[in-house]
Amino acid sequence: MPTVVVVGLQWGDEGKGKITDFLSSQANLVVRYQGGNNAGHTVVVGEEEFKLHLVPSGVLYPGTVCVIGNGVVINPGVLLKELNELNKRGIDTSKIRISDRAHVIMPYHPALDELAESSRVVRKIGTTGRGIGPAYIDKYERYDAIRMVDLLDKEEFDQRLPEIIRIKNKVLNQIYGHRGFELKVIRDEYLEYAEALRPMVTDTSVFVNQAINRNEKVLFEGAQGTLLDIDQGTYPFVSSSSPAAGGACTGAGVGPVKINQVVGVIKAYSTRVGAGPFPTELPEELVSKLRDGRGREYGVTTGRPRRCGWFDGVIAEYSVRINGVNNLVVMKLDVLDQMETIKICTGYRYRNSIIKEFPASLKVLAESSPVYEEMPGWLEDTTQAKSWESLPVKARDYLNRISELAGAPIAMVSVGWRRDETIMLRDIW
Repeated sequence: MPTVVVVGLQWGDEGKGKITDFLSSQANLVVRYQGGNNAGHTVVVGEEEFKLHLVPSGVLYPGTVCVIGNGVVINPGVLLKELNELNKRGIDTSKIRISDRAHVIMPYHPALDELAESSRVVRKIGTTGRGIGPAYIDKYERYDAIRMVDLLDKEEFDQRLPEIIRIKNKVLNQIYGHRGFELKVIRDEYLEYAEALRPMVTDTSVFVNQAINRNEKVLFEGAQGTLLDIDQGTYPFVSSSSPAAGGACTGAGVGPVKINQVVGVIKAYSTRVGAGPFPTELPEELVSKLRDGRGREYGVTTGRPRRCGWFDGVIAEYSVRINGVNNLVVMKLDVLDQMETIKICTGYRYRNSIIKEFPASLKVLAESSPVYEEMPGWLEDTTQAKSWESLPVKARDYLNRISELAGAPIAMVSVGWRRDETIMLRDIW
């Protein structure tokens, strides 16, 4: 079964969009399995740049069917805007399928998201304010949630929405002093969304499993990265879903035995957006070399500057282990081209001991300092490299050390933003 999960191994922003796009050229289906429009993928085709938030990266290939799975929370207005923008640029979106079990982000979700974050004094999470967390809260609370299947059933939607609005307005009024939302405005707006999206909505679990049974190539993509996973990440500074590879099964409605391999995408250095411990973070005066040069380290969705640091081997080993990664993809090697010396974190010093396993305790993580080894930089341009042999020897040494620390072989190396700036070492499919 040619089925592949593409997963980020850091805090997201590893460059999964480029790799999903690259692998989509051979895929029959690309399935997004979690998250919402709180994250984005940047794909560069020639001189054109596409920023995708909900639509899977495979949409740029005419022959590839794109699926938004049941694990995704969908803001219908944002999705329709994204589809319209793609259509204006000549991209066919007719092959997109949306799960009837996917949950819907309603207008009160972003409001609750922003109000809750602004009310926090001691420990802000760093949410994007897109309503993702509150939508997942409603999903798991099992009372106030609206799924796509509910939205498309006008009678069901009309029956349930008044009570939901009453409850949400009570929370908004009494806790946050917010005036709340008007029932008719939301109803009319969302029923229009329902009709626009209706042709795309189906039981995508059946759709995806049928493709797998036909031995078609199916690619699963998540948003964010492993360290933002609700269970495995740096909790509570995480997302509200499971970007880790296991989330592909529940988020797409397929069994684990149908996953053929897991491709882990990791940067040649580290970045994260939002609050939370970051052991290898560089001081601000040194960050510009990574953020403002070729790195372009600003969030696709929010534009927020990313925090930058050296490669963390402890995190790499942890993420490879819990995802069951078969192959590594190392991104943005070219960003390090002008570094005279490059550091790699091989462990954490906590009090009087050295930690080699990634700790669950954020207190331990915050009090730990990285144990570094230094490697000489190559000070050569790697963007023109088309093979392993054409990379500088010192760059190859660095990549080999990354692979050794992570515990997985490298299948691809990215040396630029464009599709053709990619070195293939092992066949993924």
